[in-house]
Amino acid sequence: MTEHSLHFRRENLSDEVLIDLYKALLKPRMIEEKMLVLLRQGKLAKWFSGIGQEAISVGTAMALQREEYILPMHRNLGVFTVRGIPLNRLFSQFTGKPGGFTKGRDRSFHMGTQEFHIVGMISHLGPQMGVADGVALGNLLKKNPHVTAVFTGDGASSEGDFHESINVAAVWDLPVIFVIENNGYGLSTPSSEQFRCKQFIDKAIGYGIEGVQVDGNNILEVYNTVNELAASMRERPRPIILECMTFRMRGHEEASGTKYVPQELFEMWGKKDPIKNYEEYLLNEGVIDTDFVDRIRAGIKEEIEKGLSIAFAEKEIEPDDARELNDRFAPYDAKPILASTENKSEKRFLDAISDGMKQGMERHPNLIIMGQDIAEYGGAFKATAGFVEQFGKMRVRNTPLCESAILGAGLGLSINGCKSIIEMQFSDFVTCGFNQIVNNLAKTHYRWGQAADVVVRMPTGAGVGAGPFHSQSTEAWFFHVPGLKIVYPAFPEDAKGLMASAIEDPNPVMYFEHKALYRSITANIPDDYYTTEIGKANLIRKGDDLTIVTYGLGVHWAMEILDQHPEISADLIDLRTLLPWDEETVLKSVKKNSKVIVMHEDSITGGIGAEITSRISETCFAELDAAPVRIGALDTPVPMSSALEWNYLPKKRFEEALLKLAAY
Repeated sequence: MTEHSLHFRRENLSDEVLIDLYKALLKPRMIEEKMLVLLRQGKLAKWFSGIGQEAISVGTAMALQREEYILPMHRNLGVFTVRGIPLNRLFSQFTGKPGGFTKGRDRSFHMGTQEFHIVGMISHLGPQMGVADGVALGNLLKKNPHVTAVFTGDGASSEGDFHESINVAAVWDLPVIFVIENNGYGLSTPSSEQFRCKQFIDKAIGYGIEGVQVDGNNILEVYNTVNELAASMRERPRPIILECMTFRMRGHEEASGTKYVPQELFEMWGKKDPIKNYEEYLLNEGVIDTDFVDRIRAGIKEEIEKGLSIAFAEKEIEPDDARELNDRFAPYDAKPILASTENKSEKRFLDAISDGMKQGMERHPNLIIMGQDIAEYGGAFKATAGFVEQFGKMRVRNTPLCESAILGAGLGLSINGCKSIIEMQFSDFVTCGFNQIVNNLAKTHYRWGQAADVVVRMPTGAGVGAGPFHSQSTEAWFFHVPGLKIVYPAFPEDAKGLMASAIEDPNPVMYFEHKALYRSITANIPDDYYTTEIGKANLIRKGDDLTIVTYGLGVHWAMEILDQHPEISADLIDLRTLLPWDEETVLKSVKKNSKVIVMHEDSITGGIGAEITSRISETCFAELDAAPVRIGALDTPVPMSSALEWNYLPKKRFEEALLKLAAY
């Protein structure tokens, strides 16, 4: 009998299960060996190897139910093969062919599939865990007794998303298994330079949750442990950290090499190879014999070659601009919803926002609102006052101070069939969750066809003496990001209608609401639920001298100044939607009036006005009687004192420029 380096306990597992585990363990190894050959031949651009770590992916995936979501990383090929994805589709994904899951738009395991309940990663690693929180929360809300597993590494554990996501899962009792593959390195940086704790299960203590450590190279230990944990978590939902001790036998990715790793580590861990040891165990136990091994290997090799032949035979993807642009967003036929009665009530701007959210919650039982202090306290501006009494704390959720994890959870909820509204207490604070918005929410549908049904509320703007961290106009930060929609109402009626439209739309919508308008303007607006079309500007005044284009508080400044100068006859266009902005309405007015001024509250450099005036110059040059004018705030942070703040803001400069343009 041959000695093996790992101690296997079969517990009550049948020979059939032992054999299934063996076949599942062998397949990703043989695929990887083939991929390394293709990489050397130049038929594959890049590869992240999981050789030596297969037991973690395979054991976890085999232990979970088919309908339970798994969120894998670079080295989790075994998750994809266990879930039964046809190899030709995997190989098409790896080689950027049409038969893959991302239409050639992303590489290797940066993909997801609802069919197989796998959620694709992004290169930033940590954000996966917040998404897992949202998937698990969706299961709780739907009373599905399911577990969610998310993979991360010892390197990614240094990211803030690690702390935020585990903390949220702990506070909310979310059934998430946080699988930490502790392989000793974050790329080339050893664990001793990544963290000071001895082991990751110690971190569980700080979060008030359980931590379990297993030998990540031992397929039976991983499988049995995940089986037991998952069964327990389905009965009593809660998060658990599962630390899997293992080693990466190849580079972070093949180009990085392994020169930074001491050779003795390879020798030590080579003796703990998960496949060699398990195979020897099964041979020793008489569960399989060498003929069986040869047959299984031959069958997997044949399956690999067949899958490759299909993938390589596929035609290369032909670029199509229309298809590329269309796939930024989930398909959505935005049919207008009209108020069913003529009943109207006087409402402040803030009340209109609240009304839109409340009626959206009534209309969509799967809509969840999340944010800091939004439940009993009603939010910093009281936009959700009374909501928790009407809808309960399962749907109106106070969050820890963790913008990134909660925005990720919004995406996870969408993946699991729910809608969400996420409040940034101030739009300034969105920086703490910026990555989730621009790299996860904005790109997910384009990458693998998954809608991100999330509304991000952004209380914004200056004029209230709040200083540089509570007054910024942040809409231009997102204006450059394909895959997002941006709305910015200026009146109560639009505030309610655009909120309803944002909720209805299955795509990520950044909803900006100016704090200075909350309680300063009122209007009679419909009592019923209705929508205001996203992407459609509003011509609120008509004139023949020139065109004014603005949004938000700028609309009210323009109205005030026009009232003071009745000699100026102007089209006043309230954009309402910034992305996509209504080019048709703007360009039609400019061509008619031949002069235009674009104003925004944001600092002048790099603002939205630059894009609009540039487009006007390109499109309407022959019709212009004067160069397009853009007005914005000073290129400084927003100061606090009233005198400095109003000097920063562009209202006075707008009036001066308007008079000059009118007289030109």
